[in-house]
Amino acid sequence: MKTCFFAAKKTAAFALLVLLAASCKKDNKNGDDPGNGGGGDQSGCTVSKADAENFPIFPADNPWRTDISQAAIDPYNTQIITALGSYAIKADFGSGLWDGAPIGIPYVVVCGGQTKYPVTFRGNQYDDAYGDESDAGPYAIPLDAPIEGNGTGGDSHVIAVDKDNKVLYELYNASKKSDHWEASSGAIFDLKTNTLRKEGYTSADAAGLPIFAGLVRYEEIVKGEIDHPIRFTLQKSNVKPAYISPARHKVNSTGGQYTLPFGARIRLKNSFDISSYSATNQVILKAMKKYGLILADIGSNMYITGAPDDRWNNDDLQKLGKIKGSDFEVVKFN
Repeated sequence: MKTCFFAAKKTAAFALLVLLAASCKKDNKNGDDPGNGGGGDQSGCTVSKADAENFPIFPADNPWRTDISQAAIDPYNTQIITALGSYAIKADFGSGLWDGAPIGIPYVVVCGGQTKYPVTFRGNQYDDAYGDESDAGPYAIPLDAPIEGNGTGGDSHVIAVDKDNKVLYELYNASKKSDHWEASSGAIFDLKTNTLRKEGYTSADAAGLPIFAGLVRYEEIVKGEIDHPIRFTLQKSNVKPAYISPARHKVNSTGGQYTLPFGARIRLKNSFDISSYSATNQVILKAMKKYGLILADIGSNMYITGAPDDRWNNDDLQKLGKIKGSDFEVVKFN
C-alpha cells in the first residue's frame, strides 16, 4: 500500500505549494489510503473514501437500511444457532498485508465523469463465466482500481462507487487489460432505488447482493456508525440451497432444514455486553445488534467482510473473536 507524506520545513509558502500539489494527485493504486480512495482518469475531480459516506446507500425503506433489532426470532432459531454456536467471529479485513496483499475487499470512489470501460465476461481456471446473469456495462471502474488479493487468486473482486451519480459497480474474478476489464460476473446497482437484480441472477457476490453495501469500512468508524447489515460467510454445509430477499441467487450448498439461506440475517443478542470492547469494535457490535449480519456467500464460518485500511488495529479486531455464533439469534425467515 502507498501512503503519501508531505513535509514542508522551509517556509509557509513552500508548505502551501506542496499542499496544493498534493490536492491534485490521483495516482493511488490501492485505493486504501485514508486521504484518497479515488482512481485513475478523473481530471479535475477531487474524491476521497469519505465521499461514499455522505449519501444514503439505498433509500430509507430498503432492506439494507432496516433496523431488525426488534424483529421476530425464527422458530428454528435454537436448531440453527446450535449448529453455528462454536464458530467465532473473524474480521476478514485489516491493515497491512497478508500473503502480500491488503486484507479485505478494496474499493475506490469515483466522480461522475469517470471513464467507463467495457467488460469481457469469461471463465478461467478459478470459475466459469456468468455473463448471461451480468450487467453488460460499460463500468465506471478505473483501470488502476485495486483488485482483491492483488488479483493473484481468490475472488478478485473490484468495486467502484460513483459518488455523483450514486451508482455502484462491482466485478468478480476480475483481471485488468490495457483498455478493458475481464471478469466472471459483474453487477451495477443504482443506489437511489430499491431495484433488485432479476430473480435467480448472481452479482459479484454469490447471493446476487451488492458487496459494498455490506462492507465494514473504516470511514464508518470515523463517522461513528455503521448503518447497514454486515456481510458474512458460512461453509456450504451451513447454507441452505435457497435465498430470501434481498438476495436473488442460490448455490449448490449442502445445508439442511436447520440452516440459513442467502439473504438471511442473524443479530447479536441485545443482552450481549459490549462495554469492555474498544470504541472501534463497539461501532461494529452495535451494528450487529441493530442491523445484524447478512449471509452473502460461501466461505469460512462466521467471517465478516470489510475493506482494507492502514488505520485498522489488527490486534484490536482479533478481539471480536471472543464472540461466538451462540451469542446471536436468527431473524425470522421461515
